[in-house]
Amino acid sequence: MIGLLVVCTSIQANGQSFNAFIARMNSLPEASRQAVADSFMNSGHPLPYLEQDTIVHFVYNVHASSVALAGDATEWNPDQPFTAISGCTFSYLTKTYEPDARLDYKLVTDGSNWILDPKNPYTCPGGFGPNSELRMPAYVVPPEIRYYNSIPHGVVRDTTFHSTTLGNSRQVSVYLPDGYPSGREQYPVILFHDGSDYINLGNVCNILDYLIAEHQMSPVIAVFVPPVDRTAEYAGAKIDIFTAFIVNELMPVIDNRYKTSRDPSLRAIAGASDGGNISLYIGMKHPEMFGKIAAQSSDVQTVISNTFANGPKLNLDLYLDIGTYDLAVLIPMVHYLRDILKSKGYPFQFQEWHEGHSWGNWKGHLRLPLMRFFPYTTGMNETVPQDDFRLGPVTPNPFYGTTSIPFSAPSGTSVVLSVADLTGKTVATPFSGVVSGSNQVVDYHHRQAAGVYILTMRGTGIVRKSVLISAL
Repeated sequence: MIGLLVVCTSIQANGQSFNAFIARMNSLPEASRQAVADSFMNSGHPLPYLEQDTIVHFVYNVHASSVALAGDATEWNPDQPFTAISGCTFSYLTKTYEPDARLDYKLVTDGSNWILDPKNPYTCPGGFGPNSELRMPAYVVPPEIRYYNSIPHGVVRDTTFHSTTLGNSRQVSVYLPDGYPSGREQYPVILFHDGSDYINLGNVCNILDYLIAEHQMSPVIAVFVPPVDRTAEYAGAKIDIFTAFIVNELMPVIDNRYKTSRDPSLRAIAGASDGGNISLYIGMKHPEMFGKIAAQSSDVQTVISNTFANGPKLNLDLYLDIGTYDLAVLIPMVHYLRDILKSKGYPFQFQEWHEGHSWGNWKGHLRLPLMRFFPYTTGMNETVPQDDFRLGPVTPNPFYGTTSIPFSAPSGTSVVLSVADLTGKTVATPFSGVVSGSNQVVDYHHRQAAGVYILTMRGTGIVRKSVLISAL
């Protein structure tokens, strides 16, 4: 009995590797293995079991004829089987992922039973219900996705909107920031496709509340539009009449009812997957209405890439991202559009994450286009062109130890870059002085603990903010 206790506890107490633990399990008589497996599962160690920043061991200890992993890393094909240890119900699968990866997954038992990982406390909501969430050691949960009682909150108004063009009705929701309508004559506006999903799965109201309260973006009005016939409206036969519905029916009503800016540089349209496709399509067709486009993990149809490649340069600013574990068919589409935008000289931001095609990915990075498109200002000296006073994107971010901070301000401007923790305490000042040229880059060497920090740029009465995520 003492020998069995040593086997099941030494992996925690003495730093024994998981592989060594498995080897010792296999060396035991089969009749002794179940007790050791049960002790390991009840030891209180977080599961999945992580080692050396990049190694993860998925484990399962319930009777099943087979166990397999399905998720972002497999395009949801249950084709990665666990190895079973004979004589007990314990089985395992060892994989290697990047230190900052975040992935959705499920376990598939007995060939057809899709379940959450019973020992993993982390889950993430998805379009087909919750999934287990793998958080590798360097992944940092973005603070803005949470709800905070201590900050002001906007309100959401719902209305049923009938479209004559489409011949159908849908519930449209409108987010109004705290304090609306006082404070300014007009508000920037952003329209989200898959609107109810962005609210319920993407935590977008939490994100807006947090970024506005922390002065990381300006207050905005957000419009959330759900689909009725999603594939046809976003990427199929109804794409043009859906575009007409947005441009000719919905937005004129929104603009008449609320204090929205008509300036296209203060109007954005956003979506994920096919929702990214319709965002790109509407922005491409109507840059006079939406001057900003955020497309997350997007299906980019050929008509879009061809128009950007072969047509005249449009007055648009874009944000694109994709996951390295995203749907394989989408990755080259997004890369191709990125290359087109670069060759044509478009202002754009492109990011690639070690994540998959999921709401956990999209909500975790939504702050980036929001801060890019609607940077916070104090209200002073707002006649300075936005493109003359910019911060970021910081690359890499998340980062290990050192990252580069690009910023732009008119030559001769006095600028201060500061880094603060989430309590507001300043922990570093990467730059303070008068800039000698419009485009500057500062290498920032982080000497604080891993976590989330706020990068602030101040000068000429304008403030820009961004989020820094230090992995180490």
